[in-house]
Amino acid sequence: MAGSRKNVRQRLQNAALQLYAERGFDRTTAAEVATLAGVTERTYFRHFPDKREVLFDGQAALDTALVDAVASAPDLAPLAVLRHAFLSLVPLFESDLALQQRRHSVISRTPELRERGAMKLAHLTEVMASALERRDVPPALAFLAAACGIGVLNRVRREWLAGSPHGYPSLLTSAFADLDLLVDAQHNA
Repeated sequence: MAGSRKNVRQRLQNAALQLYAERGFDRTTAAEVATLAGVTERTYFRHFPDKREVLFDGQAALDTALVDAVASAPDLAPLAVLRHAFLSLVPLFESDLALQQRRHSVISRTPELRERGAMKLAHLTEVMASALERRDVPPALAFLAAACGIGVLNRVRREWLAGSPHGYPSLLTSAFADLDLLVDAQHNA
């Protein structure tokens, strides 16, 4: 049954991406997505609370993976902990480029979805800050490090989705190196 439930979620996501790309998010109903996926509207709402969430599925799993990766990182400075944690999750970040590109295309064209994406980044910042605090990083520093780390992830994701010839590990390493340059430049100024 779990495999069947996952299959329904995937069909709903694919149907939503197809219709949102063809008609636009605002001109597509949950009922139309459900019909294209071969399920009822009621089934749609058993899986997703609204039209937006079909595109933002997986938040809880991502939160858990990030928290676990931070918790299992070696004893390092906060930004180095995040770098280590993010590198350990590369397979998760790199999953299904074509699907993520389609999702990004729909989200980037829709103000309501861009707003939801920004809320997701803010939520991830809070999650990462809490994870760092559990490693005894003071709250103000934990939040600042988390905000920088999520900024790095956002940059890397955009470059990867845009078709960068570099893989996620290389992009992460480069983005963290640029962050280090900013910190060093400020320190030496």
